[in-house]
Amino acid sequence: MPYSPYREKKNLFRERPWVFVFGGLLSSVAGFVNVVLLGIYHVPVSHMSGAVSRLAIDVTTLNRADLRGALAIFIGFLCGAILSGLIIGATRIRPGRRYGITMMLEGALLTTSAILLLYQRRSGIPLAAMACGLQNAMASSYYGLIIRTTHVSGMVTDIGVLLGQMIRYRRLEVWKLLLLTVLLGGFFTGGLLGGLAFAKIGIPALFLAAISCTTGGACYFVWRRRHLHEFEIDRWGIPSAEEMELL
Repeated sequence: MPYSPYREKKNLFRERPWVFVFGGLLSSVAGFVNVVLLGIYHVPVSHMSGAVSRLAIDVTTLNRADLRGALAIFIGFLCGAILSGLIIGATRIRPGRRYGITMMLEGALLTTSAILLLYQRRSGIPLAAMACGLQNAMASSYYGLIIRTTHVSGMVTDIGVLLGQMIRYRRLEVWKLLLLTVLLGGFFTGGLLGGLAFAKIGIPALFLAAISCTTGGACYFVWRRRHLHEFEIDRWGIPSAEEMELL
């Protein structure tokens, strides 16, 4: 089938609002969860650069207690990403995929993590990392833009690249810059709210993030059920042959 730039543009305008809304929501949840968990444990759970560096330090210093914690966070994040791949089945953002189920599952993981932490069980920390891995793997590619809702380094890098290209070529895809700014602002705002909530109520602050994920996922789930017939994705979430060519 010949490539049609007009159809891609039409899809872009139709999908863009919910990508901004859900992207901002997910980034704020990641920032919130990361700050709350940093109040409990000294290794971040929303991205793996810190955890892997901590792992390397613990190996060289033979710090077994910390080594187990950092390794558990790494494995939890990885398992979350694997689970996301199993449920959604593709890396290109498209309406109709099972993002709602994934978000509700993230809410369940955060709820379980909060309950375990309230009972002084450290197994709640890798569960929170698993929720972040699940979320981060939900969306990767959107019209040439790599989206990671828990990975601030990637957002800042892409903003820098866009600004550099704007200076060099005198043109800018404004929607990409706006989307990255929304994601970055969402992560920062979520972090601020997480810090305030943790200072006020402590570990139960995680329940607020769980409620946000579950509510957002349930809304998307209902919307998807009503519009499922409009998407070229079968009931098992398998993309169309045309989409497979684009992956």
